[in-house]
Amino acid sequence: MTSWKHIWISLSLIVAFGLLGFFVVRGDGFGGKFPFRFGLDLVGGTELIYRADTSNVENIPDAMESLKEVIERRVNIFGVSEPLVQTETAGLASGSRDERLIVELPGVTDIKLAVELIGETPILEFRLARENTQNILETNPDASIDELFESTGLSGRYLSRARVEFDQTSGAPLVGLEFNKEGSELFAKITREHKNEILAIVLDGAVISAPVIIDEISDGVAQITGSFTPVEAKELVRDLNYGALPVPIKLDATKTIGATLGEQALDAGVKAGMIGFVILLIFMVLWYRLPGVVAGVALVLYAILSLAIFKLIPVTLTAAGLAGFILSVGMAVDANILIFERTKEELRKGKDVYEAIREGFVRAWLSIRDSNISSIITAFILFWLGTSAIKGFALTLGIGVLVSMFTAITVSRTFLLAITFGKMTPLKKFLFSNGLNFSTNDRQLTTDKKQ
Repeated sequence: MTSWKHIWISLSLIVAFGLLGFFVVRGDGFGGKFPFRFGLDLVGGTELIYRADTSNVENIPDAMESLKEVIERRVNIFGVSEPLVQTETAGLASGSRDERLIVELPGVTDIKLAVELIGETPILEFRLARENTQNILETNPDASIDELFESTGLSGRYLSRARVEFDQTSGAPLVGLEFNKEGSELFAKITREHKNEILAIVLDGAVISAPVIIDEISDGVAQITGSFTPVEAKELVRDLNYGALPVPIKLDATKTIGATLGEQALDAGVKAGMIGFVILLIFMVLWYRLPGVVAGVALVLYAILSLAIFKLIPVTLTAAGLAGFILSVGMAVDANILIFERTKEELRKGKDVYEAIREGFVRAWLSIRDSNISSIITAFILFWLGTSAIKGFALTLGIGVLVSMFTAITVSRTFLLAITFGKMTPLKKFLFSNGLNFSTNDRQLTTDKKQ
């Protein structure tokens, strides 16, 4: 009764997973684009702690979230592998807020290099020139920005984006600015009340442009002109987009984390996973026999598919993430056990192996679906509300549960249906029975059927 369709599908799955296995083993060979990415607790790296100055900020939570996003983008520009950027608030019990930004850079053990990667992120401000600016410069060429220009309240937090533009007449590169709604209103007010005055654009304490306000700009769109080369304009746009901080920060502490403990944790985790995997396979084969062998193959394919997904997303594997992955292996086995037990019940009713397997999968599906959906919901809640370590656990667990559903319902089913060929024989009954009774007679099946 076995369809050749299942045999061909099984062979196609083996070939496809073989290619995936090659990708998992040699993925970093594709131009180095798909290596496994490990967290700071496994490979070591550098931790930088910045203190944020929120004294002039009204909405501190929003400002800190914006700061976090800016630093994440700045670090990603330099290609740091899966940095972790998070905010932390301390000192609430004393009535004061101590806002910190924590940056973890896996694989970067040179603190000086790490600080350079973050850099002195520019603070973008728009300042009006004071009436006596010229006189101050004549008497003190080294006068500070605060002495020469007064704050307008317009800063990088109101900047939606910057982009490279080109003059339609000369073709010279320009830098276009676009403010958000609040910034547009403030910019319109400044340009309306200070016509013919200098509005300096100050980036990280340096004046990068000092245009004169000709007329009111009410739409929140402006341009920075100057003798830019295309490369200079591109770099300036990058600094404006990824460097304009809503709050200033100062490096408060640094820490280098060695990889020795991480390597031990990684080796121990992999070793524990392999030992557990082998013991699990032995149990499945001894207890479920031929279906147990199929379940073992499906588990191997499950591991290959999961690891391939970890590389493609990519997922940063931490110690907690590895624990989530190993836990999901057990859940993948649970789905196969449910299917095999339902199949055994159908065999006891006198059905042939092919029909018993088909019916067993149908009956087991509802239990598998409900248990896996509850696990996915749990993983989602942990990822949404948990800390960075918990998120790593939740992500690998969630991916593992989804993949286990696919391998149990699709791969295991296809392989089992592909090998249910021929007539019922004592050997076939033995191979599709379970337990530690190694007799090839059909006494157990006959007795169960009478019951």
